[in-house]
Amino acid sequence: MTRAAKAGVFYFLCVFAAGFVLGTIRVLMLVPALGEWPANLIELPIILTICWFACGWAIRRYAVDTAFAARATMGAIGFGLLMLVEVALATLLLGESIAEYGARLTAPLGLAGLAGQLCFALFPLLRLR
Repeated sequence: MTRAAKAGVFYFLCVFAAGFVLGTIRVLMLVPALGEWPANLIELPIILTICWFACGWAIRRYAVDTAFAARATMGAIGFGLLMLVEVALATLLLGESIAEYGARLTAPLGLAGLAGQLCFALFPLLRLR
């Protein structure tokens, strides 16, 4: 496995763990108090900040090359794993079909989350400097 691939897996694991904790707080505390949209809008910049720093940590830890291909590989692997695990959780734990999961992603709230996930995927490229 290349350094970029290892960094992508590590990046995913760090962000997924943080997202699990933040998601639990959002669902149990923020959504009942504020509603879905405000809770998600509070969580999004926090998780994106965590993503930015986790990305830098993964790049340094695995000495990922500054080449576009290496950084794109890291982001693509992290994003692919994130989407794979999200689909698995939606289908296995929530009982949703893949079509239902896709429909949820295309709703306004889902699109906001997807935009955050795309930022997650692009951060390794944005950190080329």
